[in-house]
Amino acid sequence: MAKLHFHYSTMNAGKSTLLLQAAHNYEERGMSVMLVTAEIDARAGAARIGSRIGLAREADTFDADTDLFAAVEARLARGACACIFVDEAQFLTEAQVWQLARVTDDLNVPVMCYGLRVDFRGKLFPGSAALLALADWMREVRTICWCGRKATMVVRQDAEGRALTEGEQVQVGGNETYVSLCRRHWREAMGE
Repeated sequence: MAKLHFHYSTMNAGKSTLLLQAAHNYEERGMSVMLVTAEIDARAGAARIGSRIGLAREADTFDADTDLFAAVEARLARGACACIFVDEAQFLTEAQVWQLARVTDDLNVPVMCYGLRVDFRGKLFPGSAALLALADWMREVRTICWCGRKATMVVRQDAEGRALTEGEQVQVGGNETYVSLCRRHWREAMGE
């Protein structure tokens, strides 16, 4: 029976690397996969999943209006697909997470989602909240704070390296914008 998986973490934990490695493992065994990423995140280029260590692959994209169940059905009409891989899953809508749950339940295709759990303010992303509620299997991908503790939070910084406490939930960026911290150091950075 297919399952909906959610691999979550903070920034710079290697989620995209793990996704690309898992997809490679399927393909190495002769199985076809579908890669999907958020259209909003073009850091690796348009319609590409990229990792900080240099791995990258072409992918289909989604935005808030994409019907992912229909997209997977269309992909299956072209041939077998052993697994669906979704990067930047925090940008999914609640409805899209339900669509992916239907992919596993009704089409019997496993779905592996990779994304952030919380934003820079410590708030759940809508897609992550829905995945935490609906996923059959969850895995925390670990990374570390500068102090060596497990990093579970992220701060958004301005150009001078000061932690921002306000702003839009979604702002795509990398190491120049975000720093992963343990909860204690996140609280200190946020002035709490």
